[in-house]
Amino acid sequence: MCARPYDTLAHVYEWLIPDDLLTPTGSAAVFATLLEPLERSARILDCAAGTGQLAVGLAAMGYSVVATDASTAMIQRTRALADAQNVELAALTCSWEELPSRRFEHFDAVFCVGNSLAHAAGHAGRRAALAAMSSLLRHDGLLVVTSRNWETVRSRGSRIELGDRTIERHGRPGLVIHAWTIPDSWEQPHSLDVAVALLDSLPAVTTNYERLTFWPFTHQTLKQDLHAAGLTPCTSTYTSAAERYLITAHKRTESQGPNRNLATAPR
Repeated sequence: MCARPYDTLAHVYEWLIPDDLLTPTGSAAVFATLLEPLERSARILDCAAGTGQLAVGLAAMGYSVVATDASTAMIQRTRALADAQNVELAALTCSWEELPSRRFEHFDAVFCVGNSLAHAAGHAGRRAALAAMSSLLRHDGLLVVTSRNWETVRSRGSRIELGDRTIERHGRPGLVIHAWTIPDSWEQPHSLDVAVALLDSLPAVTTNYERLTFWPFTHQTLKQDLHAAGLTPCTSTYTSAAERYLITAHKRTESQGPNRNLATAPR
């Protein structure tokens, strides 16, 4: 079977995420305010599920959850976590392009979090991915996207970032290294080399490494892409100084106009 992006990093992914997202309960709590309007019977799609912390956390709260990810290794970890937490959800290896062909029932909310959207190939790929997500939402359904502030990332140029401390997970210390390759044009493919060096058996070091390709976008471009997908941007935590931000949008109904005022979303 051909390896997909994140298949290698799936085994060390917890070294790459912050402490408050390490558990299903913590991951779901980050989005608790956004979930308040939803009935506990609501259907939710996590379409970039990673190792499943958010999806499992939502399922544990009583929501009907489907978790998808393009990485088979990530979905395997999602299923294992669901079993360990004794919760039920559907976990499927599925790219954004494949979502409409799965003939899912419509969802009340779709989550695409963790900087995932930048892996859609360029302007056309990003709009196609958002259109696929929109097609699965009921009218006025909620889309939640989180992203790095790519303006800030590009302003720093190509570089190597070495963690200034080790990160311990499962009693194993690890050091994270990022190497960014930033071309001149926004539309050119960018690359991020990610390495997690595990240091629990020194002097031996075990390193898991993967090169990821991404296509960055501005906050304004993302809002335009959401509109193009039949979605109305609603809230955003974006500021020029923010390292990351969250943006929400609702699927427009025929009776709604194209615009809503953007307010500040809960962090």
